[in-house]
Amino acid sequence: MGEGRRHNCAVMPLISFAFPVLLALFLQAMYGAADLIIVGQFAGTGEQSGVASGSQLFNMVTMVITGLTMGVTVFVGNAIGAREPEKAGHGVGAGIAIFGVIAVVVTAVVVPASDFLAGLMHAPEEAFAQTSSYIRICGIGTVFIVAYNVIGAVFRGIGDSRTPLITVAVACVINIAGDLLLVGVFHLGAAGAAIATVAAQAVSVLVSLYLIRRKALPFAFRLGYIRLRGAYAGAILRVGVPIALQEALVQFSFLFIQVVVNGMGVTASAAVGAAEKAVIFLMLVGSSYMQSISAFVAQNNGAGQYDRSKKALFYGIETALAAGIVTGALAYFGGGVLASVFSKEPDVIAAAHLYLKGYAIDCVFTAIFFCFVGYFNGCGKTIFVMVQGLVGAFCVRVPAVFLLSRLEDVSLFHIALATPLSSLVQIFLCLWAYRLYRRAPEKLR
Repeated sequence: MGEGRRHNCAVMPLISFAFPVLLALFLQAMYGAADLIIVGQFAGTGEQSGVASGSQLFNMVTMVITGLTMGVTVFVGNAIGAREPEKAGHGVGAGIAIFGVIAVVVTAVVVPASDFLAGLMHAPEEAFAQTSSYIRICGIGTVFIVAYNVIGAVFRGIGDSRTPLITVAVACVINIAGDLLLVGVFHLGAAGAAIATVAAQAVSVLVSLYLIRRKALPFAFRLGYIRLRGAYAGAILRVGVPIALQEALVQFSFLFIQVVVNGMGVTASAAVGAAEKAVIFLMLVGSSYMQSISAFVAQNNGAGQYDRSKKALFYGIETALAAGIVTGALAYFGGGVLASVFSKEPDVIAAAHLYLKGYAIDCVFTAIFFCFVGYFNGCGKTIFVMVQGLVGAFCVRVPAVFLLSRLEDVSLFHIALATPLSSLVQIFLCLWAYRLYRRAPEKLR
């Protein structure tokens, strides 16, 4: 009976925190997918390929920013758990200063280099202009992408996963409405989809700021806190930079897949774009646990409750694994139905289903892998997270894609197999690291 109570004590707060995160990620995936869905219904394969390639690049930018903001989540979570509200406020101010600089730099680099970036991605000739246009317009909106992620990181750090759910719901509605108007009515194609995405992010940030003004925050904050104070900025970057570097290089490995596939023609390019959008939905449970476990573990470690953090890891794996088995079966047997949501072209749908068949097993592997990553991030072991990510990306996924692409009768099924192979290697690395740290528990504190 006592064990059951201890189980509920750890798992119920985690699930109650993770569920709004799951819904928020679902809505975020929806407004990300809306571009490709609506372009797929109202425009041609060239426009679909442009959105697929452009969004893949900006997915990498977003994931790097999200990785960096994990430093804010962990810093604020630790400070709140240790009941140091002043420290938490200074951390938030330092985070705002850091990401303000990042937003300016990314915009200054991406916007004028959109043609160059489209060329680097080997965008098919018939989709080159659309790809460049999508990249350039989203680059202009980088400040909103950064602001949204920083605000979400702060809310997760204080244990509030519901407010980001509200803001992303608003963004989802705005983006879908914008896509229908600009792509469906005005036929602006990839450019219209990019404008709708940027507008949705901007409105989401404004709603977030409005809600912050009406909310009693558990930390002290003044405008004077917004500066690059070495102690606070350093603590955030020590956690965030390894995660961001890992995300950058891991996402680069997925970008490499898109580049290889772009060389296989516009149909294959559009197919992988459609499949990758479906994959985002298939990975939602694992992704929500990764973010939730990070915040949950950071707060509990800050309060000295290390055993509760470990229980959260394994309860998270149990529930995520069950969802992974279901989504893996859906990808393998129902991939064609999933792909048809994003394209009306029969050849694109068939090719996307092939890709999803190869990807299916990764739904199971990432259920385990993502929970471990969330745990290690929450413990501040982000150097290890970076190393295992780099091993999976550059010692397994990229070489495997390159070798498989050289096969005489290569298909998208073969290309997709590289991803679960890398995830399997990363699981073994996580298990090894957990056993190593368990022998010296102080290393996880």
